[in-house]
Amino acid sequence: MDSSRRLEDVLSMQGGEDDVSYAKNSHGPAAALASSKPMLTSAIHSIKLTKGCSSHLKIADLGCAVGDNTFSTVDTVVEVLRHKLTLINGKSDQPEPELEVFFSDLPSNDFNTLFRSLEEKVNSSSQKYFAAGVPGSFYRRLFPKGELHVVVTMSALQWLSQIPEKVMEKGSKTWNKGRVWIQGTEGEVVEAYAEQADKDLVQFLQCRKEEIVEGGVLFMLMGGRPSGLVSQVSDHDSRLKYLFTTLMDQAWQDLVDEGLIEEEKRDGFNIPVYLRNTEEIASAIDRCGGFKIEKMEVLKITDPMNVKHQELMRDPQSYGRAMSNMVQAGLKPIIEAYLGPDLTRKLFDRYAIRAAASNEFIKKFSFYYMIAVSAIRV
Repeated sequence: MDSSRRLEDVLSMQGGEDDVSYAKNSHGPAAALASSKPMLTSAIHSIKLTKGCSSHLKIADLGCAVGDNTFSTVDTVVEVLRHKLTLINGKSDQPEPELEVFFSDLPSNDFNTLFRSLEEKVNSSSQKYFAAGVPGSFYRRLFPKGELHVVVTMSALQWLSQIPEKVMEKGSKTWNKGRVWIQGTEGEVVEAYAEQADKDLVQFLQCRKEEIVEGGVLFMLMGGRPSGLVSQVSDHDSRLKYLFTTLMDQAWQDLVDEGLIEEEKRDGFNIPVYLRNTEEIASAIDRCGGFKIEKMEVLKITDPMNVKHQELMRDPQSYGRAMSNMVQAGLKPIIEAYLGPDLTRKLFDRYAIRAAASNEFIKKFSFYYMIAVSAIRV
């Protein structure tokens, strides 16, 4: 990223509802949500509520993004909470519980699209709740002390608060030359990312420790990797690696080879993502204090695009566009902030061409890992 602009000012999933929007290209996160739902349900059941407890419970979805996944997560939390309150209070004279949901993300998030669909979603559901938007980084305090009963963050914590400063030192061992992500790069670069990821997670937890009531629940689902795995991507043939490393690096190199950008411009862009392992997460929670891990599980997610890819094999151009759209859903806003609209369009045109030519890779069966953590505020 351009050092003159803060990452949090430009980082977001692609807004709107067109072909490159996150709302239309979030099949992977949807699959992860589905896999984590039993664990999320169990986590909500573990919240410490007693008969006659407050009828006003507050829920926060941090890094909410936009689209059906956002509402799916909140619907699950609200449904389980209402069921739990019914079991505790029974059919008594207790008032109908009022649930308040805070949808929070960076200011660059497409809150307009979120709010346009929010009223319809809430009014058409039997699990009604009051809603509000809270813009801001979840690496800082967002709510008053002891305010929240349930906090969820889904497929968001793998995004860092910033590119590590060491990685931006041109010519140093941590200068990530020729790559846009850290998969396959020098060990010093990975270590710099790991340090930033650890600092970020501890900061996130310290903020939530202040905001969540004792007995409340924190549920985190993030891109990750299994214990003992050094590589950021588990399967060397995985589509995740190919989409965000090989094809991206090739597309950026195309811009360099065509004289559209200088090598230094290419080398200055880095994807602010780090996939933690279970030890790194547990260590951060332990050092922060204030939380007891109820359960931590590595989820192996089958790429929901596997079947779709087989269909697209008959039309390589459609495949190329589909892969370009999916990557743009997560990266277009920060790339456009760095390159501008015209070069960004050219970059993803080259990306689509490269993807269309990768016939052999289309046949590969792909998966990826997520880590789910449920913790109680103690």
